[in-house]
Amino acid sequence: MRHPNKTTRQLPGDLAIWIFILAELLVFGVFFAAYAFTRASHVALFNQYQQTLNRESGAINTALLITASYFVVRAVQAIKRGDSKRCVNWLAAALLGGGGFLYFKMMEFADKAAEGVSLSTNTFYMFYLSLTFFHFMHVILGMVILFAVLLKARRGGYSAADHTGVETGAAYWHMVDLVWIVLFPLVYVIR
Repeated sequence: MRHPNKTTRQLPGDLAIWIFILAELLVFGVFFAAYAFTRASHVALFNQYQQTLNRESGAINTALLITASYFVVRAVQAIKRGDSKRCVNWLAAALLGGGGFLYFKMMEFADKAAEGVSLSTNTFYMFYLSLTFFHFMHVILGMVILFAVLLKARRGGYSAADHTGVETGAAYWHMVDLVWIVLFPLVYVIR
C-alpha cells in the first residue's frame, strides 16, 4: 500500500534510453577490461606509447565534455520551468562543446595518421584508436540526439509538464561524458 503523500521516483527520460545506455556501458566496460588486462601483460609497451599521446588535447576534451554536460543540465532545468528559449540556448551551447571535442579529437587522429600510426602499429595504438574512435562516434550520436531535441524544443514541442525527450537526450549525453571521464585517465594518464 502506497502512502498518499509519497511520490515515486522515476529515472529521467524514457526507459528505453536507459536500457540502451546500460548496453553501451556494458560494451565500453568489456573494452576497458580488455584494455586493462592487455596492458598488464605489456606494461612497458603501453607506458612508452602512452607518452606519445597529446594529454593537453585530452584534458581540453575532458573540459569540453564536462562543460557541455553542464549546459545540458541547464537545458533540462530550463524546460522544467517551461522556458523553451533558454532550453534551446543551453542545448546549442552543449552542441558547441561537443563540436569542440570533435575538432580536437580529429586533430589528434590526423596527427597520429601523419605519423603513420594505425590499428596495426602495435597493441597500444590498436586500443587507443579503437576506444577513442568508438567514443568519437558516440559523441556524434549524442550531438545528433541533442540537435533533434533542440529542434523540437525550438518548435515548442516540450513544456514544463512534458519534457521527457529533453531528459532522454540529456541521459544519453551524460553517458557519453561519463565514458570519456573513464577513458581519458585510463588511456592517457594512468601508468
